[in-house]
Amino acid sequence: MNEQIVARHWLALIAPKAAPALATSTVLILARIWNANGAEHSVGNAVLMTALSLAAAAAGACASVGRAGDPVIAGTAFAASGGLALAGVAGYADGLSLPLLLWVLATTAAYGLAARYWREDRRERVAYERQTSGRREEHAHIERVEALKAGAQIEVARTGAAYAEQLATALLTRAALPGFDPKALETAGLPELPATREDR
Repeated sequence: MNEQIVARHWLALIAPKAAPALATSTVLILARIWNANGAEHSVGNAVLMTALSLAAAAAGACASVGRAGDPVIAGTAFAASGGLALAGVAGYADGLSLPLLLWVLATTAAYGLAARYWREDRRERVAYERQTSGRREEHAHIERVEALKAGAQIEVARTGAAYAEQLATALLTRAALPGFDPKALETAGLPELPATREDR
C-alpha cells in the first residue's frame, strides 16, 4: 500500500518542547524592561499586577469548578495568573536574583505540566498508529484473498473456454470423418449432435 510520507521541519519538532521556556523567558524579559522603565518599587504597579494575578486565578478556579468545567480554560487562566505574578515580582524587585529564581521555578512547573500532556498525546498517537496499522493489515489481507479468488475464477473461465474450443474442434473433426453416422451415436447413448436435430 502507498503511504504518505510527511517530513516535518526540525523547527516544528522543537517548537512544542521549547514553548514553556520561551513563554516564561518572554515574561521575564518584558518584566525586566518594565522594571527599567519605572515599575521598580511602584506600589500602584504592584497592586495592579497582584489584582490581575488574583483575577486570573479566580477565573481559573471558576472554570475548573463543576461537572461542566473546561480544563483548557482553567489551565490557561492559571498559567496567566502565574505569568502575571512572575511579571509583577520581576518588575517590582530590585535585583535580578529573585526574578531568575521565580523564572526557574515557573519554567520547571511549566515543563512538569507539559510533560503530562506530552505523554498523553504520545499514548494517543501510538494507539492511533497501532489501530491504523491493524486496519491496513486487515485491508491488505482482504485484498490478497480477493485477488486469489479473482485469479482462480479467471483460471476456471480460461480452462472452460479452452475445453469448449477443444470440444467444438473435436465435434467438427468427427463430423468430417468419412462414414460418420449420427444415428449410430444415438443408439449408443451418446449425445445427439445439433446438426442431426436440424435434419429431423
